[in-house]
Amino acid sequence: MTVRTITARVSVRPGVGRFTDAPPLLLCNGIGVSLEAMQPFVDALDPERGVIRFDVPGVGGSALPPFPYTIAQLASWVTAMMAKLGHQKFDVLGFSWGGGLAQQLAAQSPRRVRKVVLVATGTGWMMVPASPKVLRIMSTPRRHRDPGYAAKVASTIYGGSARKNPGTGEALLHGVSRSGPRTGYYYQLAAMYGWASLPFLGLIRQPTLVVGGDDDPIIPVANPRMQAALIPHSRLHVYSGGHLGLITEAGELAPVVDAFLDEP
Repeated sequence: MTVRTITARVSVRPGVGRFTDAPPLLLCNGIGVSLEAMQPFVDALDPERGVIRFDVPGVGGSALPPFPYTIAQLASWVTAMMAKLGHQKFDVLGFSWGGGLAQQLAAQSPRRVRKVVLVATGTGWMMVPASPKVLRIMSTPRRHRDPGYAAKVASTIYGGSARKNPGTGEALLHGVSRSGPRTGYYYQLAAMYGWASLPFLGLIRQPTLVVGGDDDPIIPVANPRMQAALIPHSRLHVYSGGHLGLITEAGELAPVVDAFLDEP
Protein backbone atom coordinates (compact mmCIF):
# COMPACT_ATOMS: atom_id res chain seq x y z
CA MET A 1 0.00 0.00 0.00
CA THR A 2 1.03 3.62 -0.50
CA VAL A 3 0.90 6.06 2.42
CA ARG A 4 1.83 9.70 1.81
CA THR A 5 3.68 8.78 -1.41
CA ILE A 6 5.76 6.03 0.29
CA THR A 7 5.05 2.46 -0.78
CA ALA A 8 4.96 0.29 2.33
CA ARG A 9 4.97 -3.46 2.85
CA VAL A 10 2.24 -4.34 5.34
CA SER A 11 1.00 -7.63 6.80
CA VAL A 12 -2.56 -7.77 8.12
CA ARG A 13 -3.99 -10.66 10.13
CA PRO A 14 -7.66 -9.75 10.62
CA GLY A 15 -9.25 -10.34 14.00
CA VAL A 16 -11.83 -13.11 14.09
CA GLY A 17 -14.26 -14.48 16.67
CA ARG A 18 -14.33 -12.30 19.78
CA PHE A 19 -11.69 -10.03 18.21
CA THR A 20 -13.63 -9.30 15.01
CA ASP A 21 -14.48 -5.75 16.11
CA ALA A 22 -11.64 -5.26 18.63
CA PRO A 23 -8.74 -2.85 18.04
CA PRO A 24 -5.90 -4.75 16.31
CA LEU A 25 -2.40 -5.00 17.73
CA LEU A 26 0.15 -2.98 15.74
CA LEU A 27 3.70 -4.35 16.00
CA CYS A 28 6.63 -1.91 15.68
CA ASN A 29 9.79 -3.85 14.93
CA GLY A 30 13.40 -3.48 15.99
CA ILE A 31 15.99 -1.69 13.88
CA GLY A 32 17.06 -3.04 10.52
CA VAL A 33 14.80 -6.09 10.21
CA SER A 34 11.63 -6.77 8.28
CA LEU A 35 8.28 -7.86 9.63
CA GLU A 36 9.04 -11.60 9.32
CA ALA A 37 11.35 -11.39 12.34
CA MET A 38 8.27 -11.10 14.59
CA GLN A 39 6.64 -14.27 13.22
CA PRO A 40 7.41 -16.49 16.26
CA PHE A 41 5.70 -13.95 18.53
CA VAL A 42 2.69 -13.58 16.21
CA ASP A 43 2.33 -17.37 16.09
CA ALA A 44 2.30 -17.51 19.90
CA LEU A 45 -0.43 -14.85 20.32
CA ASP A 46 -4.11 -15.69 20.56
CA PRO A 47 -4.85 -16.93 17.01
CA GLU A 48 -8.05 -14.87 16.86
CA ARG A 49 -6.37 -11.53 17.67
CA GLY A 50 -5.96 -9.07 14.80
CA VAL A 51 -2.29 -8.22 14.17
CA ILE A 52 -0.76 -5.64 11.84
CA ARG A 53 2.94 -5.54 10.97
CA PHE A 54 4.82 -3.28 8.59
CA ASP A 55 8.30 -2.62 7.30
CA VAL A 56 9.55 0.81 8.32
CA PRO A 57 10.24 2.98 5.23
CA GLY A 58 13.65 2.02 3.90
CA VAL A 59 13.63 -1.42 5.55
CA GLY A 60 12.61 -4.81 4.14
CA GLY A 61 10.05 -4.35 1.38
CA SER A 62 9.13 -0.71 2.07
CA ALA A 63 10.51 1.98 -0.19
CA LEU A 64 13.28 4.24 0.99
CA PRO A 65 11.86 7.71 1.69
CA PRO A 66 13.43 10.62 -0.20
CA PHE A 67 14.68 12.23 3.01
CA PRO A 68 15.51 11.11 6.59
CA TYR A 69 12.59 11.41 8.99
CA THR A 70 12.13 12.21 12.65
CA ILE A 71 10.43 9.78 15.00
CA ALA A 72 7.49 12.23 15.30
CA GLN A 73 7.10 12.27 11.51
CA LEU A 74 7.20 8.49 11.41
CA ALA A 75 4.53 8.28 14.14
CA SER A 76 2.30 10.55 12.06
CA TRP A 77 2.91 8.38 9.01
CA VAL A 78 2.00 5.24 10.99
CA THR A 79 -1.32 6.72 12.19
CA ALA A 80 -2.08 7.60 8.55
CA MET A 81 -1.29 4.00 7.57
CA MET A 82 -3.61 2.64 10.26
CA ALA A 83 -6.39 5.02 9.18
CA LYS A 84 -5.97 3.87 5.59
CA LEU A 85 -6.33 0.28 6.81
CA GLY A 86 -9.59 1.29 8.48
CA HIS A 87 -8.46 1.40 12.11
CA GLN A 88 -9.08 4.60 13.99
CA LYS A 89 -8.13 2.91 17.27
CA PHE A 90 -5.49 0.27 17.92
CA ASP A 91 -3.13 -1.22 20.48
CA VAL A 92 0.60 -0.89 19.89
CA LEU A 93 3.56 -3.08 20.84
CA GLY A 94 7.03 -1.64 20.32
CA PHE A 95 10.05 -3.90 20.40
CA SER A 96 13.56 -2.45 20.84
CA TRP A 97 13.87 0.46 18.34
CA GLY A 98 10.14 0.10 17.71
CA GLY A 99 9.51 0.82 21.38
CA GLY A 100 10.63 4.39 20.81
CA LEU A 101 8.10 4.68 18.01
CA ALA A 102 5.41 3.17 20.26
CA GLN A 103 6.12 5.70 23.03
CA GLN A 104 5.93 8.53 20.52
CA LEU A 105 2.66 7.17 19.09
CA ALA A 106 1.10 6.90 22.54
CA ALA A 107 1.98 10.48 23.46
CA GLN A 108 1.34 11.99 20.04
CA SER A 109 -1.97 10.23 19.26
CA PRO A 110 -3.61 9.46 22.62
CA ARG A 111 -7.07 9.09 21.09
CA ARG A 112 -5.87 6.56 18.55
CA VAL A 113 -3.76 4.31 20.79
CA ARG A 114 -5.78 2.26 23.31
CA LYS A 115 -3.06 0.24 25.11
CA VAL A 116 0.74 0.20 24.95
CA VAL A 117 3.26 -2.64 25.32
CA LEU A 118 6.95 -1.71 25.49
CA VAL A 119 9.41 -4.58 25.12
CA ALA A 120 13.19 -4.37 25.54
CA THR A 121 13.25 -0.69 24.73
CA GLY A 122 14.72 2.51 26.12
CA THR A 123 14.01 6.20 26.39
CA GLY A 124 16.30 7.54 23.68
CA TRP A 125 19.49 9.35 24.53
CA MET A 126 18.36 9.87 28.15
CA MET A 127 18.67 6.23 29.23
CA VAL A 128 21.01 3.89 31.04
CA PRO A 129 23.28 3.06 28.10
CA ALA A 130 24.67 -0.22 26.88
CA SER A 131 28.39 -0.81 27.11
CA PRO A 132 30.62 0.92 24.53
CA LYS A 133 31.34 -2.46 22.93
CA VAL A 134 27.64 -3.14 22.37
CA LEU A 135 27.01 0.39 21.08
CA ARG A 136 29.87 0.04 18.59
CA ILE A 137 28.36 -3.15 17.17
CA MET A 138 24.92 -1.55 16.97
CA SER A 139 26.21 1.49 15.10
CA THR A 140 26.31 -0.34 11.75
CA PRO A 141 23.98 -2.82 9.95
CA ARG A 142 26.79 -5.36 9.47
CA ARG A 143 25.11 -7.97 11.72
CA HIS A 144 22.10 -7.93 9.37
CA ARG A 145 24.27 -8.55 6.29
CA ASP A 146 27.03 -10.88 7.42
CA PRO A 147 25.75 -14.18 8.92
CA GLY A 148 29.17 -15.12 10.28
CA TYR A 149 29.55 -11.77 12.01
CA ALA A 150 26.00 -12.03 13.41
CA ALA A 151 26.80 -15.40 15.01
CA LYS A 152 30.07 -13.99 16.39
CA VAL A 153 28.49 -10.97 18.13
CA ALA A 154 25.09 -12.48 19.05
CA SER A 155 26.00 -13.42 22.62
CA THR A 156 27.61 -10.01 23.23
CA ILE A 157 24.69 -7.88 22.11
CA TYR A 158 21.66 -10.09 22.72
CA GLY A 159 22.51 -11.98 25.92
CA GLY A 160 19.98 -14.51 27.22
CA SER A 161 19.67 -17.71 25.19
CA ALA A 162 22.07 -16.29 22.56
CA ARG A 163 24.91 -16.83 25.07
CA LYS A 164 24.39 -20.59 24.94
CA ASN A 165 23.40 -20.71 21.28
CA PRO A 166 24.94 -17.82 19.26
CA GLY A 167 23.37 -19.26 16.12
CA THR A 168 20.02 -18.05 17.43
CA GLY A 169 20.84 -14.48 16.49
CA GLU A 170 22.06 -15.46 13.06
CA ALA A 171 18.93 -17.51 12.38
CA LEU A 172 16.60 -14.73 13.50
CA LEU A 173 18.35 -11.97 11.60
CA HIS A 174 19.01 -13.85 8.37
CA GLY A 175 16.71 -16.85 8.19
CA VAL A 176 13.43 -15.03 7.56
CA SER A 177 14.14 -11.30 7.41
CA ARG A 178 15.13 -8.84 4.71
CA SER A 179 17.15 -5.88 5.84
CA GLY A 180 16.76 -3.52 2.86
CA PRO A 181 19.28 -0.85 1.84
CA ARG A 182 21.98 0.33 4.25
CA THR A 183 20.57 3.85 4.00
CA GLY A 184 17.32 2.66 5.57
CA TYR A 185 19.23 1.48 8.66
CA TYR A 186 20.98 4.82 9.00
CA TYR A 187 17.67 6.66 8.57
CA GLN A 188 16.36 4.66 11.53
CA LEU A 189 19.38 5.60 13.61
CA ALA A 190 19.03 9.25 12.59
CA ALA A 191 15.34 9.30 13.53
CA MET A 192 16.35 8.71 17.15
CA TYR A 193 19.08 11.34 17.13
CA GLY A 194 18.39 13.79 19.93
CA TRP A 195 15.09 12.06 20.77
CA ALA A 196 14.17 11.18 24.35
CA SER A 197 10.89 10.05 25.85
CA LEU A 198 11.90 10.65 29.47
CA PRO A 199 10.41 14.19 29.57
CA PHE A 200 6.98 13.00 28.40
CA LEU A 201 6.58 9.54 29.93
CA GLY A 202 4.29 11.05 32.54
CA LEU A 203 1.96 12.17 29.74
CA ILE A 204 1.38 8.62 28.48
CA ARG A 205 -2.05 7.94 29.96
CA GLN A 206 -2.86 4.64 28.25
CA PRO A 207 -2.59 1.41 30.23
CA THR A 208 0.98 0.28 29.58
CA LEU A 209 2.83 -3.00 30.02
CA VAL A 210 6.61 -2.62 30.25
CA VAL A 211 8.59 -5.80 29.54
CA GLY A 212 12.34 -6.25 29.97
CA GLY A 213 14.89 -9.03 30.23
CA ASP A 214 17.27 -9.44 33.16
CA ASP A 215 20.17 -10.24 30.77
CA ASP A 216 19.72 -7.66 28.00
CA PRO A 217 23.05 -6.02 27.05
CA ILE A 218 21.38 -3.51 24.68
CA ILE A 219 18.67 -2.34 27.08
CA PRO A 220 19.89 -2.84 30.67
CA VAL A 221 16.98 -3.77 32.91
CA ALA A 222 17.23 -0.44 34.75
CA ASN A 223 15.56 1.14 31.71
CA PRO A 224 12.27 -0.78 31.76
CA ARG A 225 12.19 -0.34 35.54
CA MET A 226 12.50 3.42 35.02
CA GLN A 227 9.80 3.47 32.34
CA ALA A 228 7.39 1.56 34.56
CA ALA A 229 8.08 3.95 37.43
CA LEU A 230 7.37 7.06 35.34
CA ILE A 231 4.41 6.00 33.17
CA PRO A 232 1.31 6.55 35.35
CA HIS A 233 -0.84 3.52 34.46
CA SER A 234 1.88 0.97 33.89
CA ARG A 235 3.11 -2.31 35.22
CA LEU A 236 6.45 -4.08 34.87
CA HIS A 237 7.16 -7.63 33.76
CA VAL A 238 10.79 -8.74 34.00
CA TYR A 239 11.59 -12.06 32.35
CA SER A 240 14.68 -14.22 32.58
CA GLY A 241 16.40 -13.70 29.24
CA GLY A 242 18.05 -11.35 26.77
CA HIS A 243 17.19 -8.73 24.18
CA LEU A 244 15.47 -11.12 21.77
CA GLY A 245 13.29 -12.73 24.43
CA LEU A 246 10.06 -11.60 22.73
CA ILE A 247 11.04 -13.85 19.82
CA THR A 248 13.15 -16.58 21.39
CA GLU A 249 10.82 -16.98 24.38
CA ALA A 250 7.63 -16.09 22.55
CA GLY A 251 5.76 -18.97 24.12
CA GLU A 252 6.38 -17.44 27.56
CA LEU A 253 5.82 -13.76 26.75
CA ALA A 254 2.91 -13.84 24.28
CA PRO A 255 0.44 -15.04 26.95
CA VAL A 256 1.59 -12.18 29.21
CA VAL A 257 0.84 -9.70 26.43
CA ASP A 258 -2.48 -11.37 25.58
CA ALA A 259 -3.60 -11.26 29.22
CA PHE A 260 -2.75 -7.56 29.48
CA LEU A 261 -4.55 -6.64 26.26
CA ASP A 262 -7.63 -8.65 27.27
CA GLU A 263 -8.10 -6.78 30.53
CA PRO A 264 -11.11 -4.43 30.48
